Amino acid sequence: MHKHSDNNEDPALDLPPSKSELKRRMLALQELGETLVKFNDKQLQQIPITDERLLQAVRETRQIRSNSARRRHMQYIGKLMRDLDATPIERALQQMHQSRQQENDGFHQLEKLRDAMLEAGVAGVELAMQRWPQADRQHLRQLLLQHQREVHKQKPHAASRKLFRYLREQQENYGGEEPSA
Repeated sequence: MHKHSDNNEDPALDLPPSKSELKRRMLALQELGETLVKFNDKQLQQIPITDERLLQAVRETRQIRSNSARRRHMQYIGKLMRDLDATPIERALQQMHQSRQQENDGFHQLEKLRDAMLEAGVAGVELAMQRWPQADRQHLRQLLLQHQREVHKQKPHAASRKLFRYLREQQENYGGEEPSA
């Protein structure tokens, strides 16, 4: 006689994963491994890989040029990853992605600030001074005047690049409020 449990759990929840689900998991782990293979050693150090075999396999895969051998090695990486908890690795990759996104956003904000300063001419100095009061007002003014001369003489815009580098320096050294431009 089959005894029913007192709780109303769905018996389907006790079933092992389907063959399709297992294959999806393996492919996801293999894709995660492919992401790791694209990283250099410095980036890999930021990922919490506890299995030395996995780390070695990732490094070896970078050296393989034959497509079929590389595919087999990627399958091996996927197999190694099945035996460990991939959650910390996924979390670390997500954090790296968010950091890159924040850097890109900051870069675009600085580009907008630089463009607004160039458009405003010498008065654009004030846009940077509002954000970084310690900035060199005279240097900013010289860069903006140099840019105007370059535009007028139809020369390459070296001052624009110099201005961006100077703004990035200010951002890295002093942070600052978000630009209103």
